[in-house]
Amino acid sequence: MNLSQLIKERRSIQLYEDKAVSIDQIKAMLETSVWVPNHKMTQPWRFVFVNGESKKKIAEINRKMSEKGNTIEERKTTGENAYNKIMNVPLLLMVIMDENPNLKFRDEDYAATSCVIQNLSLLAWEQGIGMIWKTGPITINPEFREVVGAVRGERVVGMLQLGYPAKVPKSRPRVDVNSVITELN
Repeated sequence: MNLSQLIKERRSIQLYEDKAVSIDQIKAMLETSVWVPNHKMTQPWRFVFVNGESKKKIAEINRKMSEKGNTIEERKTTGENAYNKIMNVPLLLMVIMDENPNLKFRDEDYAATSCVIQNLSLLAWEQGIGMIWKTGPITINPEFREVVGAVRGERVVGMLQLGYPAKVPKSRPRVDVNSVITELN
């Protein structure tokens, strides 16, 4: 598959086959993924693979967070769904970034770390592995941060969910790039 085709055909995957993903295979992809533009070569990222009991703890945190604000009747279903959404993911990978106190560098580091995630998603897709990049309230939850080992001064840029796709969604249309191009002379 050529790069243009790979970029256009990659999808965010939320439903996975019950098939393990090799951590060693993902580590090999990370070796390539980190070759991104990075101003001052700060390389602010680190990666945490989550399995076993740690995965169960994250699923439980997700369950508790989903139940807040729901009625008693809604809590059981909502909580079980939130718990299973994590437990049904074959592999979780946290991408954690050191937050530079200099905001200019912090923004550049976030952009570079995002490029690492994009590179990983393309390399994984090329090998038949799907991924979705999750953020949101769970990534700033103190219990979650403790489980994944994120310390003060670090940002969880992504909770990556990886697995072999059980279902691949259809592509969604993109804006015609010519409608967002301006040429200045």
